[in-house]
Parts: sequence; structure tokens; C-alpha cells
Amino acid sequence: MMKNTTTKLLLKVRLSHSQAEIAHTLGIDERIVNKWESGEVACPKYLDGVLRMHFRPQPVGEDFTFVDLFAGIGGIRRAFDKTGGRCVMTGEWNKFARQTYAANFANPPDHVSVGDITEVHADDVPDHDLLLAGFPCQPFSLAGVSKKNSLGRLHGFQDETQGTLFFDLARIIEAKRPKSFLLENVRNLLSHDGGRTFEVIRRTLEDELGYAISYRVMDASSWVPQARKRILIVGVDGELPAKAAFDFDLVKVPKAGPVMRTILHPQDGSQAAESPYTIGAKARVDARYTLTPHLWDYLREYAAKHRRAGNGFGYGLVGADDVARTLSARYSKDGSEILVDRPGQSIPRRLTPRECARLMGFPDSFVIPVSDAQAYKQFGNSVVVPMMSAVAEAMHPLLVEQVPARHDAA
Repeated sequence: MMKNTTTKLLLKVRLSHSQAEIAHTLGIDERIVNKWESGEVACPKYLDGVLRMHFRPQPVGEDFTFVDLFAGIGGIRRAFDKTGGRCVMTGEWNKFARQTYAANFANPPDHVSVGDITEVHADDVPDHDLLLAGFPCQPFSLAGVSKKNSLGRLHGFQDETQGTLFFDLARIIEAKRPKSFLLENVRNLLSHDGGRTFEVIRRTLEDELGYAISYRVMDASSWVPQARKRILIVGVDGELPAKAAFDFDLVKVPKAGPVMRTILHPQDGSQAAESPYTIGAKARVDARYTLTPHLWDYLREYAAKHRRAGNGFGYGLVGADDVARTLSARYSKDGSEILVDRPGQSIPRRLTPRECARLMGFPDSFVIPVSDAQAYKQFGNSVVVPMMSAVAEAMHPLLVEQVPARHDAA
């Protein structure tokens, strides 16, 4: 069937929104959205206005292009999709993360997907205005460059970063010269290996590659009820006209953050049940998320032992009006860092994967197609989406200035 103009508009919306998200927003079955998209059923004309009201259609080539490396489940991409960007390449090696990513993002025909970024030649990376990466933190060797020069070995960033995943980011940045990049990491990157790791990163990006960089440790508790501090590094190509380092003061930070009740299942029937997380007419949290008596006894004894030793280790118990500790990738082990107090009950429970998604700022329409164990790992490794959206909004002007990105070799 020929696709009408409304169907074409739907396809533009699908570049940044999943079928499930569209169906959830419109209050319809996801299968209907699939039939509209495939052309099996023509989109009704009234849908044109509805789509424009609820979504920002994403025309191909609008505003700027970006690559999403070490992408995880696409938390950073969500932010830049909705700020006018078009993702031209995704890189993620974990098969379960790729499964979740694929369930939530539709890609245009020219989009490139890769697994192991270390095996990708820089020439095969599409041209882009912005490089995004939540890269792993690894130590670097600071052996003397002058000695290696005398031996005819690698120099500059290749000497100090060869064999690390950061090297792969550096070689892509060097080859493609995007207007800007945004790198995300744990706040301990600043002190990692006695500060040597960050110094190599700074020197590589600024001195070797010629980007004006700025960085800041930001606390996501302004956007979600979770104490989660991450370092963000923004680079701007110093060789482009009138380019200066990004100013983090431009990021709009809410004055007061939310508390846990905003992400917890209300369990009063005001939200529909979502199996397997909640069940029954009142959408009560399934009993599988309540700790066993044995595990609860173990966690209490473990905490008591460390208190006696003068340490601060132990579980974190939160109520509806609290802010949680940082959600980690190991949450499936015992859930100890964030246990939900249950008034009137003696044993707390873990967060459900849906609550973890909310804690990271993902909407309820975000599809979770993997096991609980994988979901906990994925959300624990992800970024807080609304915080990244605030950064994306602040970066938008520097990405859309009428200055083309330099895609020639440096």
C-alpha cells in the first residue's frame, strides 16, 4: 500500500520514538502503530495533528548528526534525539544491551550499527557533528615519550593510550573532526590512577587533538531521586572559527529534585498492572521483589558488623520521601544499596526494573525486553536521561551554528 503523508510523518517520529512509546502516548495498541508504519493500514488524517502535538517529528538531516558509542541502552541518544539530532552510528558490544536498544529505537536506512568499536576503522565511521560516548575507565601508561620517540615508536596520544578503549575514541575524533564531543564517566575518573588517567585524557583531547575542553561533575539528584554523580567532558573543535570551550553554567538545573514516591509503584490501582513487575487490580508489586528472610538477616548482620568496626558499609533503606543512593550495575546481586521500606511489613523489597527505569529518567513507554538481572545491569550502567537532556539543550546552539564540521584528517 502506498504510504500517505501522515504515514511519512509517523516514520519521522519513529526516528526518535519507539512503537511502544507512540502507542502508550496515544492510548492505543502497539500493533496498530506497526500496521500504520508498515503501510498495511493507512494512517488516519487526524493523526497528523496528534503526532505534531505530542512529538517532535525528526526529519532526516535536521539540525545535526551524531554517533553514539559505548551506547548501552541509548540513554544519551534519547537526549540528543529529542534535541534535534540524528544518530548515524551506534556502537555497543553487549548483546543484551543491543537487544534493549533495538527495541526502543528505529534507525534510518543509512544508520550504521557496530559491536566492538576496536575493530572499526575510522574511515568506516560516518561523518558527524557530534560524538557521544560513555566510555569505560582504564589506566594509561605514562612512560616517557622522548625515549619512545628515539626508538621510533608511537608518539602523542597513540603512545599513551594504545590498547585502551579511550584510544579508539581519540583515533575516531582525530580522523573525523566532529564539531564537538560529549564523554561521560564515573566521577572517580578525576582521581583514577592518582589523577594520571584524566591528565592523559585532557592532554590527548586538548593538546594533541586541538579541542577546547571543559568538564564538570554533575549530580543527577536535581532531576531524579538518586544521588548519582558523573563527570561530563565536552570538547569543541578549537580550529573552527569563533569556537570556545563549552560553558556548563548554561545547563539549566532544577532548584529542587524529586523524592522516591515519584518513581515507586503506587500500588493503589492508579496505575495499570505491568506483569511481571506488578499484579492484580491494584497493581501490587510482585512478591518476587521482596527479600527472603535469610537475605534480610544477612544484610542486617553485615551492616551491624561494619558499624561495630566503625565503617559505613551496609544496606540503604529508603521511604517514599527519601532520595536513594546510586543505582549500580550489581543491583541484581542483593539490591542492598536501594531497599524500599514497606510500612507495616518487616522485610523490605528491591526496586522493580520499571522503577529502576524511572529512577534513571526513562519513560514508562521504554521497552524492557530482557531478564530482570540484565535490566538491573543495564539501568545501573546507564545515564540519567533528563540530566543529559539538559546538557543537550545547552549544547544545541554550538551544534547548529552555520559552520560545517571538518571531516578532513587533522
